[in-house]
Amino acid sequence: MRSTPGLPPGRTAVHAAAGGRLGAAHPRQEGPTDLRLVPPALAAWATAAVLLDATPGWVTGVAVACTVVALVLLAARRRGVRAQPCGPDRRLPVAAVLLCVAGAAVSAGLHGADVRRGPVPGLARQYASVTAEVEVTSDPRLTRPRIRGDRAVPASVLMDAEVRRVEETDGTAVVTRAPVLVIVDVGTRTGTSAEGPGGTGPVTAAEAPSPWLELLPSTRLRVRARSAPAAVGGDRIAGVLRVRGQAVPEVVEGPSGAQRLAGRLRAGLREATDGLPADARALLPGLVVGDTSRITPELDEAFKDTDLAHLLAVSGSNLTIILALLIGPPGMARLVERRGLASRLGIPLRTTAVLGGALTLGFVVVCRPDPSVLRAAACGSVVLLALATGRRRSLVPALATAVLLLVLYDPWLARSYGFLLSVLATGALLTLAPRWSGALRRRRVPPRLAEGLAAAAAAQALCAPVVAVLSARVSLVAVPCNLLAEVAVAPATVLGFAALAAAPVLMPLAKVCAWCASWPAGWIADIARTGAALPGGGVSWPGSWTGAGLLALVTLVVLTAGRRLLRHPWLCAACGVLLVLVVVQPPPLTRVIKGWPPPGWRFAMCDVGQGDATVLAAGDGSGVVVDAGPDPALVDHCLRTLGITRIPLVVLTHFHADHVAGLPGVLRGRPVGAIETTGLEEPAEEAEFVRKQASARHIPLTRAAAGEQRRTGALSWRVLWPPPRPAPDPDGPNDASVTLLVRSAGLRLLLLGDLEPPSQQELLRSPQGALLTGVDVLKVAHHGSAYQDPELIRRVAPRLALISCGKDNPYGHPAPSTVAALRAGGAVVLRTDRDGALAVAGAGRELRVATD
Repeated sequence: MRSTPGLPPGRTAVHAAAGGRLGAAHPRQEGPTDLRLVPPALAAWATAAVLLDATPGWVTGVAVACTVVALVLLAARRRGVRAQPCGPDRRLPVAAVLLCVAGAAVSAGLHGADVRRGPVPGLARQYASVTAEVEVTSDPRLTRPRIRGDRAVPASVLMDAEVRRVEETDGTAVVTRAPVLVIVDVGTRTGTSAEGPGGTGPVTAAEAPSPWLELLPSTRLRVRARSAPAAVGGDRIAGVLRVRGQAVPEVVEGPSGAQRLAGRLRAGLREATDGLPADARALLPGLVVGDTSRITPELDEAFKDTDLAHLLAVSGSNLTIILALLIGPPGMARLVERRGLASRLGIPLRTTAVLGGALTLGFVVVCRPDPSVLRAAACGSVVLLALATGRRRSLVPALATAVLLLVLYDPWLARSYGFLLSVLATGALLTLAPRWSGALRRRRVPPRLAEGLAAAAAAQALCAPVVAVLSARVSLVAVPCNLLAEVAVAPATVLGFAALAAAPVLMPLAKVCAWCASWPAGWIADIARTGAALPGGGVSWPGSWTGAGLLALVTLVVLTAGRRLLRHPWLCAACGVLLVLVVVQPPPLTRVIKGWPPPGWRFAMCDVGQGDATVLAAGDGSGVVVDAGPDPALVDHCLRTLGITRIPLVVLTHFHADHVAGLPGVLRGRPVGAIETTGLEEPAEEAEFVRKQASARHIPLTRAAAGEQRRTGALSWRVLWPPPRPAPDPDGPNDASVTLLVRSAGLRLLLLGDLEPPSQQELLRSPQGALLTGVDVLKVAHHGSAYQDPELIRRVAPRLALISCGKDNPYGHPAPSTVAALRAGGAVVLRTDRDGALAVAGAGRELRVATD
């Protein structure tokens, strides 16, 4: 072949062609994909997933049978015996598959036995109290706040561990090795960010970090706990250890040197990000090393809704970016034109490969060698191999090799959804994305845009069915959000790793790097929040494998139709506009199509599950919110669909969690004039939560008292309960509920909160009771429970009774007796668990109600 002028001897024109564009494939690399390693990898994967629960007899039988058959096939091939003289010899590939199956069976049998051997499984089945020595194997993590009934579940610290020693009742110790999940009840109320995006306040509302959260993997502890079996059969744990009353961990042996080093580096990165805006401070450690300890529930939910959750966990892309910075783009690693820091510094290729391996090892150490990090390192090693060889066609075999080795090393990965998503995404990038990118470029799409769009679409097409199984939802904004976020991932990761490396030696430099990284990190967070806030950003989908199959079929149909649509640009544009309208759902268009909210609505009851959240219309885009429900996301969605952008007053009838826990969603992005509450501050932790939310946003906090009257526009209301000094003292928070009599353009509404019969009777006897005669709309007390005063229902005689309750709630709300009593009084009864969100419009004979 003729040499190209300007290149050293031996460098040909084809080399120069490969370097014409960053990341261009070498012409010699084109050809059929090598799939020979794919069947063994898939066979090992399936075998491991099936045999983890199998008995030793089954495991031994499968392993021996496959090994014997494979040896027979290999021996027959070696002797030259051909069953099909005229066809290809397929015995070697079949033997390879059988040997991989045998290896996976043995590995699965050994790992599966770990969760069944020793004393721990038996103690767990007996729910016995144990004293054990455990070794921490993961980073401790704090549970998200959950609402159970009217109470917030106390926070717990979760961590994976291995039981190394169990003390028997007679004082003897049994040495064992059993994986367990440790749950520590720390008893603090965790909450959401005290400030919105861009704030600088604390990320959580916990009073103080628990010392359990500061533990490092490989630390050995002595715990006294109640054991319990795993909640789901076939899990990789032998049992659950629940620790109560042990405020401080009893450390038997400190962490290893590698984990101490990793802990110092991670702590240095957190310190470097301390002064950043809230979203960047929370997101940057997650992007760099998978440290999600500062991610708030709202931000986490936003990333899940937009299918950006992979950015919050360590992934192969992190390592890929760093390796590309060191070695350069794929396809050029073996060329004289190769790029990257190693080339600029004159480092030879083999030395560069060694540095890449050392970098990969350091990545594993810093990001913790748990299965997810090992998976990321393996996927990153695929790219490292491509960078070292410059051969695109070697990527699929390398991915198959990584899958095979990882499944043999840890067969529990065969049941990991994260592992499945990682492999699917990587496979999509290696197989579908290059073809789709080429098709888009042939239709005059700019190369960079074509590559990014093809990568995002290919990963979404293969991963969406699995994501639907996990979330019962399909995101319609995943592709554009991933495309927009991708431009910021590389600079945020590189600058974040620079801050990580600089923090131990020069903190000012680390803070500068972190500040620079905060801009792209903030951009990613804004993309996630914006995409999640779009009304049509996602659609519900069956969360089962049947639903996944259906989604895969729909995706295939859409892709097939899309190929034909690409031939008609105007039709493509029309479909794009239609999709945008479906996702954005402009309020005027939504009202026309859905009829929600109805024109002139006066009162709305949000569907927030088992809780209360209602809105009184107070003018264009303005509304008085009464209670906030248990979930910030649900009440925020309701207010957005109602078009509420300003809130002159939030009334929290009492401090039960199913009425106040959603307050951050009410305050999200909306100016609020004041928050009014009852005088009985119980439960104390929820009252403190409300005070912190108000203080962080400088919102005045006032107390309601009977006789108080207010007005805003055509809306006016009077507080009927509680009295200025509750008399008699309420039996609990329910009996101290703020009760409102509202007038709105001729419409009379009575909002009872969770008032129970004792206070309902006192209200009837109070001076305010004279006002309780004939109302148009009654917000039934306490989600329609059976505890209602019949005289109050008779006196009020509502035309319309609305009940807020959750579907299939465990309390039996609403009670059939209450519904019957309301209907017997002539009321039309509607409930959110069956009818969805409710909106009341009109007055008098024109009174009407619409459902969402």
